Amino acid sequence: MNRLRNLTINKNKAQRKALFLLFAFEFLALSLALIYNIENLSNTDFITYLAILVATLISSFMVNKVIKSDGILLMIVNMLFSIGVSVIYRLDPSLGKRQLQYYLVGLVMFFVTYFVLKSYSSWHKLSKFYVGISVVLFILTLVFGSYLGGAKNWIYLGPVSIQPSEFIKVPLAFFIASFYTHYNEFCKRPFGKYYMNLVIFVFIGFLFLQKDLGTALIFFGTMILSQFVYDRDRKLILINLLAMLVGSIIAYFLFSHVRIRVATWKDPWSDIDATGYQITQALFAMASGGLFGSGIGLGRPDFIPVAESDFIFSAICEEMGIFMGIAVVLLFMILVYRAIKISLIQKDKFYSILAFCIGILFALQTFIILGGVLKLIPLTGVTLPFISQGGSSMIAGFILLGCLQYSGEEIKYGDELDEEKN
Repeated sequence: MNRLRNLTINKNKAQRKALFLLFAFEFLALSLALIYNIENLSNTDFITYLAILVATLISSFMVNKVIKSDGILLMIVNMLFSIGVSVIYRLDPSLGKRQLQYYLVGLVMFFVTYFVLKSYSSWHKLSKFYVGISVVLFILTLVFGSYLGGAKNWIYLGPVSIQPSEFIKVPLAFFIASFYTHYNEFCKRPFGKYYMNLVIFVFIGFLFLQKDLGTALIFFGTMILSQFVYDRDRKLILINLLAMLVGSIIAYFLFSHVRIRVATWKDPWSDIDATGYQITQALFAMASGGLFGSGIGLGRPDFIPVAESDFIFSAICEEMGIFMGIAVVLLFMILVYRAIKISLIQKDKFYSILAFCIGILFALQTFIILGGVLKLIPLTGVTLPFISQGGSSMIAGFILLGCLQYSGEEIKYGDELDEEKN
C-alpha cells in the first residue's frame, strides 16, 4: 500500500508540474498576442485572456476530481488548444474570442459525454441507431448544405455554421466498435461480415456527393485500419484498397478542384500567383521561422490564406519555430498513444475498440492536414484537431475525447494495482 501511495503522490506531482508549464506557456503566448494587438483591444479582450487561462487550468485540475480516470488526455488537449488560440488571437482577436466560446462549449460536451456514457450500459447494441443518425445528418447536409472550398459540407443557421461531417465521426466510431463487438453474430447472417463495409461505403458515397473527399479519406482509413486489427478476412482489406484506388481515380476525373489540388501538389511553383499561392506561402513561412521562430507578432502569417484554420501549422512554425511544430506533432502522438494504450488495456471489448477508433480518427485527421501543409500529399480541407479555428471540429473533438476518457475509466487504478503487485 505504501508503494501505491507513493505512485499516486509522484503522479500528482508530475501533473502539477505539467499544469504549471501549461499555465506558463499560455500566459506568455497570450500576453505576446495581446501586446501585438494592443492598439485595437477592448475590455472584452482582457476578459477573454483571463477566461482562457482560468478555463484551461480549472478544467485540467477538476478532471481528476470529477472523473476517476487519468486526466492527462485533457491536459494534452488543453496544451494543443493553448498553442492554437495564441496564434488565432494574434491573427484576429475576434476569432480568438470565438475560439474561446467553442472551447467552453467543447468542455461542457466533454463532461456531458462522459456522464451520458456512464448512465447507460448497452451502447454496443445500438448499431442501427448509429447508422440512422449518420444518414440523417448526411441527408440534412445534402438538402440544406452550402458549398465552401469546393465541398458542400456546411449548414448555416443564421449566424451559426455547422459542419455535420465532423459530428458523424462520433457515430462512425461507435458503429465500428459495435460491429466488431458482435462480429461473430454478424458473420452468422447472410453477407453479415460485409455489413460494416456496405454502411461505410454508403457514408463515403454521401461524402462524394458533398465533394468532401478529405473526410471520406478519414472514414475509409478508419475502416481499413480497424479491419486490419479486428477482421479475420484479409482478402477484404485488399478489395477495399483496390476500391479506394478506383474511387480516387474517379474523383480525380469527376471533380475539377481535385485535379487542381493534385496539380498544385506536384508543382505549386508553376502557378505561384494563383493556385499555388497558398501552399508556397505556407512553405515560405515555415522556412522563414527557422528552429526557434520569429516570435509571436513578429512574423507575417497574415500572408498565408486561411492561416487561422487549414494552415495554422505553418503560422505556428513561423512565429514559434520548427521546434514548436515538432512539439505539436509529439503532443498528437502522445494523444494517439494514450488511445492505443487504453484500447490494449481495456477489458471491455466495445470500449477497447471504441478507444482504438478514436485514436485512429485523431491520427488520420492530423496526418492528412499536416501532410497537405508540408506538401507530402495533396491538400484537403480538414482541420487540425483542437488547434484550428472552428466550432464543429472543436466540439466534435471534445465529444470524442469524452468517449475516450470514459473508455479508460478503469485503467488508472488497474495500472497502479498491477505495479503494486509487481
